[in-house]
Amino acid sequence: MVGKDVVLVTGSDLAEQAMVMLQGFEVVFAGRQPTEDDLIALCERHNPVAILVRYGRITAKVMDAAPALQVISKHGSGIDVIDQTAAAERNIAVRAAPGANAAAVAEHTWALILACAKSVVPLDKRLRDGHWDKATHKSIELEGLTLGLIGLGAIGSRVATIGHAFGMKVLAYDPYAKSMPALCERAETLTGLLSRSDVVSLHCPLTDENRGMINSETLAHCKRNAILVNTARGGLIHSESLLAALQDGTLHSAALDSFPHEPLTAPHLWQSVENVVISPHIGGVTAASYIRMGTVAASNILAVMDVTTVSL
Repeated sequence: MVGKDVVLVTGSDLAEQAMVMLQGFEVVFAGRQPTEDDLIALCERHNPVAILVRYGRITAKVMDAAPALQVISKHGSGIDVIDQTAAAERNIAVRAAPGANAAAVAEHTWALILACAKSVVPLDKRLRDGHWDKATHKSIELEGLTLGLIGLGAIGSRVATIGHAFGMKVLAYDPYAKSMPALCERAETLTGLLSRSDVVSLHCPLTDENRGMINSETLAHCKRNAILVNTARGGLIHSESLLAALQDGTLHSAALDSFPHEPLTAPHLWQSVENVVISPHIGGVTAASYIRMGTVAASNILAVMDVTTVSL
């Protein structure tokens, strides 16, 4: 009896709704934080026709260990963890789930912006330590300030709408956007955006062209005491340059939900930096987005494999 084709999930779980969609396949889980060696071993053992990527990197070596591989489907929008050149050379389709977690990431972006502007974390600590700072503390009022967005896709557009609702001027730098919504003014250059923005938020994919785009040279163009938020990809920022900007007063504060190397474990660069808020790359992780990302990723596999979607 011929067994089912295998879908390898680089994680330890998948939404029940996505599992129903993939019931025509044998689904194999790689476990949390699988290494390249783990994935190669699993590919050699199961020869999957599809890899559904939750964690880890999909390299050429992983692909070569699975001769039957036809599609690599990302559980989310960021496909920088997949060697796209290697996939193209092997005629392996690469698919993403853009927009599936847009609402979640946009909301987390604003949680981080407000945490910085209102000093939520340090005030909480101060009060727990017995200090009452009402007479001395001044928060940042966002109304009338300029919000600068780097990238205006599904997430950036939502962040822009909320910024507009706060009464902020919204400026966007996105060389790939053919048009701008009425509430956004286009910035022609990155440095032009940085020089005018009181709050800068990153919402672009990571590519070879923009890796390290936030560095000592570009940060030198920032408005004094600006806030920088990154819920996109850690590789967009040169970490040591950001640290220097936080320490010398170029930036008021920063908030980071992604990092060049993950998971971030102690000891790390940001442990003792008081004017940075950090979270463990969970901006897109909500109960609702977990289902959407899983079902879109599963649907992409079915589409490439030309399999009819199971009715839910």
